[in-house]
Amino acid sequence: MKALLIRVGIDQSKGGGLWNAPMDLRSRKFVYVPIVESYPIRPRFGKTYNLCAEPLKALGSSLPPHLASAHMHLDPDFDYLTYGDQGQRAFQIQSKLDSGDLLVFYAAFKDVRPTPRLIYALIGLFVIQTVQLARSIPLSDQHKNAHTRRILNDNAADIIVTGRPDLSGRLEECIPIGSFRSPIHAPAKRPSYRVERLTLAAWGGLSVSDGYIQRSARLPEFLNADLFYEWFLTRNIKLLARNN
Repeated sequence: MKALLIRVGIDQSKGGGLWNAPMDLRSRKFVYVPIVESYPIRPRFGKTYNLCAEPLKALGSSLPPHLASAHMHLDPDFDYLTYGDQGQRAFQIQSKLDSGDLLVFYAAFKDVRPTPRLIYALIGLFVIQTVQLARSIPLSDQHKNAHTRRILNDNAADIIVTGRPDLSGRLEECIPIGSFRSPIHAPAKRPSYRVERLTLAAWGGLSVSDGYIQRSARLPEFLNADLFYEWFLTRNIKLLARNN
């Protein structure tokens, strides 16, 4: 088994302005708010941020004004258990993963009770069923992912991953994994968000330096995907086939 860790969701560097989606650290309830769609989309295929309004209200939050009329890049789409990507990340997924491997999704949240740091947490997982080129997806299924809702050119290299319905989904409760710390090998270095040390050890490590998860040009790879999956299953958190 192989597995990649993928950061998703809106935040201050992905269209959120000064806003991150909320979560409640006590209950671990969260709202999955995708990034802003930046490409032209097919008529009637748009997904607006209004879809997030009620879940946000339930956590005492609301959309910032600049998102009210925007379309979201709903990816992963947990309603259909699909995830799309392009460029280097698509190449990495397509070249490294196959049926039975894992995509593990995480996001950065603001706690509903004000805290100085963001909460980095796992929000979903796919046990992969298929990996396909987006342009090979039939018209009848093109509404199921943000990349096939876009207007793609004939040689687009975007990919679509589908998850196994019985083993994939959005987490009912998120799993906090991050801490704001200096790397072990350079304690004087400026702190950044990294996977907590004990969690990182329980996973068997990541391909990035000391669990760095703020941003990465390449997707972090689990060094021992089987060990991570065993750890994940012991969390006993229900997987939901819906976005919110």
